[in-house]
Amino acid sequence: MIGYIKGILEDADEQCITVDHQGIGYRIFVPGTAFAGSISVGEEIKVYTYLHVKEDALQLYGFPSKDELKVFKLLLGVNGIGPKAGLGILSALSADELRFAVLADDVAALSKAPGIGKKTAQKLILELKDKLDLEDAFEQKMANQAGKYQETQAAGDGIHEAVQALVALGYGNADALRAVKKVEGAADMEVEDLLKAALKKMI
Repeated sequence: MIGYIKGILEDADEQCITVDHQGIGYRIFVPGTAFAGSISVGEEIKVYTYLHVKEDALQLYGFPSKDELKVFKLLLGVNGIGPKAGLGILSALSADELRFAVLADDVAALSKAPGIGKKTAQKLILELKDKLDLEDAFEQKMANQAGKYQETQAAGDGIHEAVQALVALGYGNADALRAVKKVEGAADMEVEDLLKAALKKMI
């Protein structure tokens, strides 16, 4: 019904964001880390959405990319996994991490998600494994990394260099970008100062 919403970010917390689109504020449930540090209140945002219809409510769930929305819908297809549980999983694991955890039978990684015990993790693997392909998972990861790389370049040379430095230190691309973007005034900082500030965000 609603493919995505594009508007101004009016409010945000760990569970929800409110997006103003033509004077209407859409309250959208999001993964805890989905938009962390990537956008500030007052800026324009595009959120890919899933509308969950309940007897007493309509709830929107949102994601920064079509890929995460696709994985969320896959999770909803697992018996016993509702929208809130699916959101919790994608708060603990990225779409790429989830795919590889399922394909690798990594129960421990899946169990890191809130409310997901060993039995539920095993059920996730059992029900999703046939719906995923290793080659496709690698291709999607490369595409996601390419998108993040372009995003860091667009943000400025200093930010790009800081992210690359964090990656060289062993941090993941997504975590490195997230940490750098959490630093206030990152675009105007020297690389060395930005790197130090970003490292504090990684702790």
